[in-house]
Amino acid sequence: MTQPQNDSRALRNALGRYATGVTIVTAIDPDGHPIGLTVNSFAAVSLEPALVLWCLDNKSHNLEAFRQATHHAINVLAADQQDLSNRFATWPADRFAGLPWHAGAGGAPVFPGCCATFEMAKVTEHAAGDHTIFVGSVERFSETPDLAPLLFHAGRYRELAELA
Repeated sequence: MTQPQNDSRALRNALGRYATGVTIVTAIDPDGHPIGLTVNSFAAVSLEPALVLWCLDNKSHNLEAFRQATHHAINVLAADQQDLSNRFATWPADRFAGLPWHAGAGGAPVFPGCCATFEMAKVTEHAAGDHTIFVGSVERFSETPDLAPLLFHAGRYRELAELA
């Protein structure tokens, strides 16, 4: 069914039909504290040079801190990390309290147990509607190929399944 472009709820529902992975994007704020949030708007841009992007709502209380950070880490969550996703999607909360992590490139927090991690130096940002697009150069990355990813589709977490 075709909808008018100004029906934001219908547009959001239609966009939700596109299954995505779930990430937590992290950085160090200007005061030296770790910040992070759950994001599903992450994509590869280029292999040569290695560039990735992610998007942040302009109403986010963390927008200015991510703008000032020199590095961001993209933590691609595994299927068993739904609680971690929920924790970083909730506000206000001390999201890092009691969590194991280590400092990646530029100090950006990297979590253990993820499917993949991309440590990026921020290259640029672009205003785009109600979001800001951050583009970064991948400085380091890692993967754990035997872990299944956490997926999000139609407003719910999902798991990967093999097709016959």
